[in-house]
Amino acid sequence: MSLTIAAAPTGAVDTVVGRTLRQIVWARVRRDRVAMVCLVILIGLYLIAIMAPAICAVIGVDPYSFDSASISDLGGGPVDAWGGISLNHPLGVEWGTGRDIFAQLLFGLRISLLIATSATIITVVIGTIIGIVSGYSGGKTDAVIGRIMDLTLAFPFLLIILALSGVLTQRLTSLGVPEGNPSRIVYMILVFSVFGWPYLARIVRGQVFSLREREFVEAAVAMGASKPRILFVEILPNLWAPILVYATLTLPTYIATEAALSFLGIGVLPPDTSFGAMLASSVSYFSVVPSYLFIPGVLLVTLVVTFNLVGDAVRDALDPRAGRR
Repeated sequence: MSLTIAAAPTGAVDTVVGRTLRQIVWARVRRDRVAMVCLVILIGLYLIAIMAPAICAVIGVDPYSFDSASISDLGGGPVDAWGGISLNHPLGVEWGTGRDIFAQLLFGLRISLLIATSATIITVVIGTIIGIVSGYSGGKTDAVIGRIMDLTLAFPFLLIILALSGVLTQRLTSLGVPEGNPSRIVYMILVFSVFGWPYLARIVRGQVFSLREREFVEAAVAMGASKPRILFVEILPNLWAPILVYATLTLPTYIATEAALSFLGIGVLPPDTSFGAMLASSVSYFSVVPSYLFIPGVLLVTLVVTFNLVGDAVRDALDPRAGRR
C-alpha cells in the first residue's frame, strides 16, 4: 500500500503577523465596554474644555458677565429655588452675582485639566528619568537619589503648599510670570510635580533593578553602547507599562487635589473659577439653592471616576496575569 502526501497549494501559506504591545493593549481595552464609555467621556470633556470659549459664544453665555435680571432684588440670589435655570442660563446662575454656572463650569474644566495634565506630564518625565538613572547606576548615585526621595516624601504636602503659596507666587511673579491667576496656576503645577515624582521614581527604580541584568542590556554594554542609549533606547521601552498606569491614576488625583486647594482658597481667584471655588461658594447657600452645589460636584466626581476606571482598564490590559473575559 502506497502513501500519497498531497502538496499544499503555492498560495496557501499562512503568515503569522506579530503585534506590538500598543496593539495588544488597545485590543484588550477595546473589549472593556465600561472603559470605552469612560474613554469617550474623557475625550469629550477635553474637547469641550478646549472649545469652551466657542461653545459659550454660541450659547450666548459668559463666565464673567453679571446678569442682574436673573437675580432677586431682595435676597440677592436667583429668582427661584432652582438657581435661575432657564433657556438663557441652562444650569442657572451664581448666587448674588448672576454669573452663568454653565460657562463657569466650562472654564473651570479648562483650568482643572490644564493643571492636572501639565503636572502629570512633568511628574512622569522627572520621575522616569531619575528612576532610570538611580536604578541603573546603583552605588553612591542610587544612595544619594534615594535619600532625596525620602526627604521629599517626608514633607507634609498640604501644609507646605498652604504655607508657601503667597511667598512662591510672588517669587514667580518676580521671575516674569503674570501676576494673579497665571502665577497661582504655575505654582500648583510646580508643587504637584515636585512632590509627586518620588512615587514614580521608586516604581521605575525597582523595575530597572531587574532589567539591567537582562541579556539585551548586557549585549548593548558589550557592544559599547553609550549610557544614554542604554537607558533611554534599551531600558525605557520596557517601562511603559508601569509609567502609563501611574500616569492614568495620578491625573485624577491631581484634579481632586486642585479642587481641594481651590476650596481652601489656594487656587484661582475671581473672576476665574474652578470646581473647588464653586463648591466653596455654594456651601453657604445649599439649603436655598441645592443645584448650585450639586452641579459642579457631579461633574467633578464624573471626571475623577472616569479617569480612575480608564486607569484600571489600562492596568488590567498591561498585566499578563490578569484574567481575560
